Amino acid sequence: MRQSDRMESYRTALDVLWAHGLLYACTCNRRDIAAATTAPQEGAEPPVGPDGIIYPGTCRDAGHPREDGALRLDMAKALKRIEGTPLSFTENGHGPTGETGEITISPDQLIRSVGDVVLARRDMGTSYHLSVVIDDAAQGITLVTRGADLFDATYIHIVLQALLELPKPSYHHHHLIRDEAGRRLAKRDDARAIALYRENGATPEDIRSMIGL
Repeated sequence: MRQSDRMESYRTALDVLWAHGLLYACTCNRRDIAAATTAPQEGAEPPVGPDGIIYPGTCRDAGHPREDGALRLDMAKALKRIEGTPLSFTENGHGPTGETGEITISPDQLIRSVGDVVLARRDMGTSYHLSVVIDDAAQGITLVTRGADLFDATYIHIVLQALLELPKPSYHHHHLIRDEAGRRLAKRDDARAIALYRENGATPEDIRSMIGL
């Protein structure tokens, strides 16, 4: 599926969440968020979650019109709505520190370590988190395989699946291939592509071994 062809599906999901009072418009930019999270403690590192710096809630009760900003999920209200639903997923691979099996997170942990994430950016109308949840369900995906760097994002996805009454797939998070300094190989850093490993003689089995498959 191509996300640019799926905007109506994302808008429908956002309409549902907005109607339940679970979203709010946020007009903060990254500088605003950084300033708000570091101001109380000079020099302290702001808390970081799977979506970057954990949002301090500046616009949560501001009442901005929906069209004025990015749409954030009010995590506390969302968790109250799905109270009693298990906040867990089945991990068939391994998390960053070896997590496997049934992975559970508490509501308090979600609020502290994830916070009010963006579900739709003003210039895009959606976000990675919303798109993958909607599209995985539409395609009947039963096993999501992706890098361990997205392990913590899965907590966001299971909340959205519960809120939108969508099926929950199993997950397999694999190790990342890293360079000599321990940094993951990313396109933005002009990292080597799999094709270059193949050109240098690496077999498919070699590549699978590098990521623990």
